[in-house]
Amino acid sequence: MRLPCPLCGDRDRREFYYQGAAVALDRPAPGADADAWDAYLHLRDNPAGETRDLWYHEAGCGAWIVVTRNTLTHEVLGAELVEGVPA
Repeated sequence: MRLPCPLCGDRDRREFYYQGAAVALDRPAPGADADAWDAYLHLRDNPAGETRDLWYHEAGCGAWIVVTRNTLTHEVLGAELVEGVPA
């Protein structure tokens, strides 16, 4: 699989470290209750189809990117820098 790094262009997936679903970026507020933190830490969907994943370009520019891909077709639909991802 090749991933489109916004800074380096298309690269082999082995240059990247997979962190998980991009929902990790939706961290609860510091004063959130225990239920909000429990949901953030332990409840994850496992969708078939389009997903947004967090990847680190470990063997490249060192950027964190969100990759949109389809888990059914293995098609990579795009990528954006984490800084550019709307909160």
